[in-house]
Amino acid sequence: MKKSLLLFVFCLFQINVNAQETIGILGAFPPELVHLRANLVNAKDTVIRSARFITGQLRGKNVVLAQTGVGKVNAAITTTLMLEHFNPTQLIFSGIAGAVDPALRPGDIVIGTDITYHDFGAVKDDAMEYWATKNPLTNLANPVTFKCDPALVAKATEVSKGLTFQQIQRKSGNRMPAVKQGVIVTGDVFVSSKKITDRLIKDLKAAATEMEGAAVAQTCYQQNVPFLIIRSMSDNANEHAKDDMGNFYDIAATNAATLVMAVVGGN
Repeated sequence: MKKSLLLFVFCLFQINVNAQETIGILGAFPPELVHLRANLVNAKDTVIRSARFITGQLRGKNVVLAQTGVGKVNAAITTTLMLEHFNPTQLIFSGIAGAVDPALRPGDIVIGTDITYHDFGAVKDDAMEYWATKNPLTNLANPVTFKCDPALVAKATEVSKGLTFQQIQRKSGNRMPAVKQGVIVTGDVFVSSKKITDRLIKDLKAAATEMEGAAVAQTCYQQNVPFLIIRSMSDNANEHAKDDMGNFYDIAATNAATLVMAVVGGN
């Protein structure tokens, strides 16, 4: 009798724990979260140490949203606060990026498989030597490249097949955005140089470049939290990057958010 009662209590506890599981979602700029925020049910704001977190339900799942701000330090701070105070079981970053892969165009989406820094290491006259970060507690080296959670990558890839994204209007006609897996590289610089993108392709096999992903990835890796970085292209990281970003920012942010919502809502 006692064993049966204990088993019943344990099952209730497990059901309660599962019911309370939360998915963390981050974005750097306000527009990257607007679409997600608009679809939240029972939204509630909480400010913790100058970071705003919004809890609620998205596609039937408990989520917490937060804007990191631009750059690696901001991203690491907000990610750490989210992990500490909301204990998400997984974390997804939704946002824009510059396309490094020449086959990518504004509006296209990269599902990150590998995330790495492109500005951490030693700068030489004609090259960059990439270093591994270290865990400050153990002093052991982290991977140079952080792997996004394979199950989340597979899920994002699968659900993307049935989605309708905002198309890019061109003189030659509208173009349906492409979705691909790839390497996303992070640095505290806005890349607007073909010479640099050529190096990122050669050195790191990069598909896209941005300013927060690797900091989020490193934080999650050291805290053993599954993560996924999803980026939609706002530009091609070349000499036209600034103008293209202004033109395609909203479409790129919306496309990334559309895929994130599908990942959250999927079983």
